[in-house]
Amino acid sequence: MINMKLNGLGVTVEEGMTILEVANFYGFPIPTLCHMEGLSPYGACRLCVVEVGDGPRARLVTSCTSRAEEGMIVRTASNRVMKARMMILELLLASCPQSKIIQDLASKYQVRQQRFRQEHEDCIMCGLCVRMCEEQMMAKAIGFRGRGEKRSLGTPFDIKSEECRLCGGCIYVCPACQLRCTYTDPDKAICGGCANIHPPCYLKDKFDDMMCYMDPCVACEIKRD
Repeated sequence: MINMKLNGLGVTVEEGMTILEVANFYGFPIPTLCHMEGLSPYGACRLCVVEVGDGPRARLVTSCTSRAEEGMIVRTASNRVMKARMMILELLLASCPQSKIIQDLASKYQVRQQRFRQEHEDCIMCGLCVRMCEEQMMAKAIGFRGRGEKRSLGTPFDIKSEECRLCGGCIYVCPACQLRCTYTDPDKAICGGCANIHPPCYLKDKFDDMMCYMDPCVACEIKRD
């Protein structure tokens, strides 16, 4: 067993557990887009970042790919973590502004501006479909091609794959293929109509070390009433 600190709470966990698994077990929600139970961790979307360590040497790591270690100090919702998540969501909105799941996450984490040019891509390179096809459907019909900005996803040589059984698993897990929001202004990705809440304590300096992690936020529920 491993002893560590999670949001100031001393916890004991089994060796080999990831920080994301530990946080979920103890009821500290962490957002993810590229992670799904039953598939191997990938760490592509970076939304699950947490702060590990203390003082100036603390660093941000992806919780889905980082294992819990003896004596580790982890904060899942510090001011630094929240600002990083907001920036990541802003970038994801620029790539896929019509994805409802990304819109709802952006609204939940109080992204109120879009500073990047919208690309209207149909893929955020999260790799969920590739892992689903390979690890659950045992087909390997699709995969990544190229590197950097030329990286793309599809079948080898863009030829119809004989391995594909048209199961629809890739579409089922894709965040960019979820139901699209029908906002009136195509250049306004942040509408917040589906999940528009205003936490009264959000990103305040006095909560620098630990922001609100409740889901839903208790203070928000009280304010709404």
